[in-house]
Order: sequence, then C-alpha cells, then structure tokens
Amino acid sequence: MGPIRPSYPPIEQKATTFDPKALQRLLDGDQVEIRDRVKQLITQPEFRYYEGTDVEGYRDHVLQWLKLIADAGIGRIGLPRSLGGEENPAKFIAAAETLAFHDFSLVIKLGVQYGLFGGSIQLLGTEYHHRKYLPDCASAKLMGCFAMTEIGHGSNVQALETTAAYEKATDTFVINSPTYSAGKTFIGNAGRDGRVATVFGQLEVNGRHHGVHAFLVPIRDENGKALPGIRIEDNDVKLGLNGVDNGQIWFDHIRIPRIEMLNRFADVKDSGQYVSDIQSPSARFFTMIGTLVGGRVSIAAGSNNVCKSALTIAIRYAARRRQFGRSAGVSASAVEDRPEGDSHSLETLLIDYPAHQRRLLPALATVFAIDFALKHLIQQLGSRRTGDTRSFETKAAGIKAFATWNATRTIQTCRESCGGEGYIAANRLAALKADTDICTTFEGDNTVLMQLVAKNLLTKFKEKIKGMQPAQIVRFFFDQKLNALFKQNPIFRRNENQEHLLDSEFHLTIMRFRESAIILSCAQEFRELAKTKDVFSAFTIMQRQLLELAHAYVECVILEKFLEAISKVDDHSLKRTLDRLSQLFALSQIESNRAWYLEHGVFSGAKARAITRLVDKLCREVRNEAVALVDSFGIPDSCLAAPIALE
Repeated sequence: MGPIRPSYPPIEQKATTFDPKALQRLLDGDQVEIRDRVKQLITQPEFRYYEGTDVEGYRDHVLQWLKLIADAGIGRIGLPRSLGGEENPAKFIAAAETLAFHDFSLVIKLGVQYGLFGGSIQLLGTEYHHRKYLPDCASAKLMGCFAMTEIGHGSNVQALETTAAYEKATDTFVINSPTYSAGKTFIGNAGRDGRVATVFGQLEVNGRHHGVHAFLVPIRDENGKALPGIRIEDNDVKLGLNGVDNGQIWFDHIRIPRIEMLNRFADVKDSGQYVSDIQSPSARFFTMIGTLVGGRVSIAAGSNNVCKSALTIAIRYAARRRQFGRSAGVSASAVEDRPEGDSHSLETLLIDYPAHQRRLLPALATVFAIDFALKHLIQQLGSRRTGDTRSFETKAAGIKAFATWNATRTIQTCRESCGGEGYIAANRLAALKADTDICTTFEGDNTVLMQLVAKNLLTKFKEKIKGMQPAQIVRFFFDQKLNALFKQNPIFRRNENQEHLLDSEFHLTIMRFRESAIILSCAQEFRELAKTKDVFSAFTIMQRQLLELAHAYVECVILEKFLEAISKVDDHSLKRTLDRLSQLFALSQIESNRAWYLEHGVFSGAKARAITRLVDKLCREVRNEAVALVDSFGIPDSCLAAPIALE
C-alpha cells in the first residue's frame, strides 16, 4: 500500500468585482517581461525544491541555481552598458523579488554576488575594476563577498577595526585584522564559494588616517583553498538561509596592489598622496555607503514578496478549512443522521470568522500598500539627483524597516492561522519564516535604521527654521501649536460619519498631523536637552521619541505612495478594490495608534470606537475578494508548493 496523499476540500471563492489578471498586470508594472522570464526559469525541473536536511547539499543546490540564473543572463542586467549590460536597477530588483517566490536563500546568494560584491565594484570602482571583475562576476565564474560587518562592529561601520595601510616601498596596501573582533562576520559566500572579497577597512597613508575605504582582496585560490594569511571559518547552521555559505574572515598582513583600492571617490597615488574630490571625511564616507542603498530596497521588496507567498497559503487554506459552527451544538445522533458527505455542512470556513479576518486581511492590505511604496522607491533608484539623496535614503531606510518587520509579523500570523498544518515543512511557512527573520537585522538593523530616519527628519526640520530670528522661531512653534489645536476642535474630534472616516484626505491629514506633532515635540525637547547635553547624549536620551517619529513618518510615506498609485488606475472596478485596501491599511494603522490620538485629544473615544467598527466592516468586504487578491500576486504553483494552498 502506497502513501496516502492528502486530500483537501476545494478552495471556496466568491464572485469578485475585479479581474485578478488586471491587478496582476498592475503589480507587475513595467517589468512584466523579466518577471515572466524568471517565473519560466524557476518553474523548470532543475529548480525543484531541495528537500534534504544536509547543509552542504542545500548549498550545492543554491549555487547551481545561481549559475543557471547567470547562464540566463540575469546577472548582466545591472552591468555597465560598456560591458554589454543594461544598467537597469529596476529590472534587476524585479528579477530578484520574483525569485523570492521560489527560495530566499537563492535571493540572498544572488544579492551577495550581484548586489553587494558586483554592486560595490560597479559603484565604488572605476573602469579597471569593472573590466577585470564584472564580466566574471555576472557569469558566476568568479564568486565574491562583501566584507563589511565585523564581530565587534556591525551597524557602526565608521568604527571598523580592519586596517589598510599603504606601503610606498612596495606600492601595496597591507590588509590586517589587528584583533579577533576585527574579523569580518556573517559574510555571504565567505564560508565556501567566494574567491575575492570587497573588504572595508580603515585607510592609513603615511601615518595619517583617512577613514573607511574599500579594497578588493583575494581570499581563495581556484581550487577553493584559503590563501596564505587568510583565515576563514564557517558560520555553520543558522536559523534560516542555510543555502547561503556565511563565514568569518581574518586577514594577517595581506598585501594587495595599490590599484585594487576601489577608487571612485578617493585614491592613493604612487607617490603616497591621498586625493579625493570630497574634502569632508564624514561626507566621503556617507557618499560611499549611500551608493549601496539599493540593497535595502531589494531586501524590502524580496521580504514583501515572501509575505505574499505566506498570505496566499494562509488565505487559500482559510477558504477551504472548516471548523466549529452550528454543528458544535448538534447531538451525536443528529450528526449521524445527516446524509453522507455532509459532515462539514454546518461548520464554518475559517475565513468567515471575524477574528480570522482581523488576523489576515489588514496584513493583506499592508502588503499591497508596501508594494506600491516600493515601486516608487525603485523608480527613484535609477534616477536620483544629488539634491534628493537624503530624502531617498530616509525613505529607503524607513520602508526597509517597516517592510521587513511587517514580514516577520505577518508570516508568524499566517503560520498560526494555519494551525498544525502551518507547522509542517511541506506547507512552506516554516521556511518562509526562518529565511526572512534575518531581514530585520541585515542591510541595516531596523532599529538603527529608524533612528537614522528620525535624525534625518530632525535635520530637515532644523534646516527649515535655520536663519530665523528668535522671535520668528517662537512664532513658528506657536503657529504649529495653533494648528494642533485646530485639529482638536470638537467637530473634528467627534465626527463619526462613515464618509468622513473612509475619506483618504482624512487618513492623510490625521497621519501627517501625528508625524508633525511628534517632530515638533522632538525638536522642542532636543533644543532643551542641547542646553546641557552634547548632541550624542541628547539623541540617546530621546531614542524612544525618535523611533515613534520614524514610524509615524514611514506610515505616512507608504499611504501617500499607495494613494498616488491608485489615482493613476483607470479601471473603475480595480480602483474600487484598491480604494478599499487603502482604507483598510490606513484605518488599521490609525487604529493601532489610537492610544496616541486619544492621549493627545485628537479623537473622542466614540470616534476611536467607530474606526474599530469600520475596520471590522472593511475586513468583511475584503474577505469576499481575498482569494482573488492573492491570486493576483501571480505566484506559480510549483513555487508555492504548499499542499494546503493548491487545488
């Protein structure tokens, strides 16, 4: 007798008012061609999931997948046109986020190889480095690493301990790890496959320190053996992403030719002279690091696509799985008297329970909102102007943090919503949960990124009032308080009218008000602290308020970009569906912050309760189209794989 195959009831789908294929076309956007090409690739037999538990076996699979992707030309999308590439970051991110439907270890391996290693060479190097390294990087003939993070210094990159001292007599840089804590750690491709690393270290020239710069350092020979003076240790088994060979690297006075310094923004001449067009060491550092911000956008996009997979599994399961209901109160004899095949007729679909809707459907709306906010960021990525740099980096940092935190919460909720089935490896939620958990930490720890967001917002606010006379500053703060009082007028506070509560202008106004009120409060507190504290101490004391400010800002940005995207939709039925999702996203965010609104007198208690009732109502409405909404993600069944989510 062979194994019994699981048999699930059909997925029950209600009639919808929109075409899921039309919504998929909107989500695919301008990059539909590369998305379809990647889907065709990852649905081939060669991309069948690795079901073993051996780490080396899994790593082998992921490496082979990467080489197949390279053979398909995807690695060349980001290359300079002079080397036969397309220089199209939006297209590359679309390919990477589509791969997230398949296996996240593959996405990270690809990100390390092309986004970090290749990206650092392309964005920090010059023509010599491009021609020497990028073609073999694109074809995956040369596997590389991005060695920035150290055991002792992760987020604080400016304080890295690795040194790179220029030696004029030999015209070389000497790369050294002076302490154990200077070891590079959690470096993708370092554990096994990488042969060259982009190494970040403190540059020393003639005894003078010039801050962190990047260098290309060989770490293995062609046979995979560590080179002399290079010590490599494997990070071994991790919580997830075990298809990626993370490792640690120490350098014992390794010499590299002077030309191997990535010298787009600074250089060392053979005379021993340090030169840079950017005079400020701090500005130079942030310029170098800022060129790599695309990695944050990619991580956010990939995490959001994994979130789509989790929601598809959980919502489809909820639309087929019945539990409890009227049969709970029926006697055993009555159940036995029911016709054969009618054992579930009195039970209720999970998705029809209000509590289940509350678990999944605001999260579904949030995924759509993040998707359109990311589209805005990706569009800006390839066309940034110098004046937009800080604004772009602020949005990228904030949305990366918001999206990855949301993925962690949502995937856990989806796992719980599927009960024991969600715990079974075959249903994919375990892998989705384990593989994306790290996204809240790498490419910038989320809490640190949100502090960066708040700092940038306060800097912008400071520039706004810069040059004002003391009397003008007092008047400015007074006017802001008058504006706050206006928002707290009785009519606004008590308006429970549904038309008012569903109005996108109300959503934006109230969320922007929260952001502006918090930044005003932070600015006033910082001014007071600055009278007796240094800047670092003042910011440290204010961390809680700063994080609150960053969250308020990011929520506003995501809603704004979602509404902007909806305003460009011509299909009326599709527009109505997206309007409902934007209302659910906005009101669920406002509801989650209702304590703040109540504390500051912006809402009456009755208005807060009306918002909660309206979120319930929107969940019931979105429930009717939930299956069609997840179908619009266009996830291939072979990628979804979960038996509980397939017909």
